This record gives sequence, structure tokens and C-alpha cells, in this order.
Amino acid sequence: MEITFKLFASLSDYLPPAARQSNSLPLEVDNGCTVAAVIAAWALPPRMVHLVLVNGEYIPPHERGRRQLCAGDALAIWPPIAGG
Repeated sequence: MEITFKLFASLSDYLPPAARQSNSLPLEVDNGCTVAAVIAAWALPPRMVHLVLVNGEYIPPHERGRRQLCAGDALAIWPPIAGG
């Protein structure tokens, strides 16, 4: 099934060069794939995975291993961001 995978800020460096301008790419995942499985498959550093949304809904860390994705979902991930 296909989802939209989005990485923002410094995490966009993990995307293929052609996808970095839009911060997203279509991604084929297996049925029953979890948020945590996508994070692991892309080798995103756990300390850099801060804000995780599926279709705009926040997924807390303790739910990422059991939150299954559905066809058409948009998975968006941001690193911690500091500002002043």
C-alpha cells in the first residue's frame, strides 16, 4: 500500500535528493506496517524523531510501535526544534 512520507528540517537529509525540495515522497509499505517500522526502516536516529503525526494526529512515542498505517495515510516527522 502507498502512504505519503514527510520529513522536515534536518531530517529531510534522509530523503532522496529529488524529494528534499517537497520534503515528501510516496512510500510503499506492507499492510499492517507501523509508524515505528517506517522510522526503523529509514534508520532515523531516535533522538531526532520528536514530533510524529499521522494525518495531522499526534502519535506519542509509546503508541508508535502499535499504530498501524493505512493506504493513503500521511506520516510526517519533525526533529526537536529550538528557537528563541
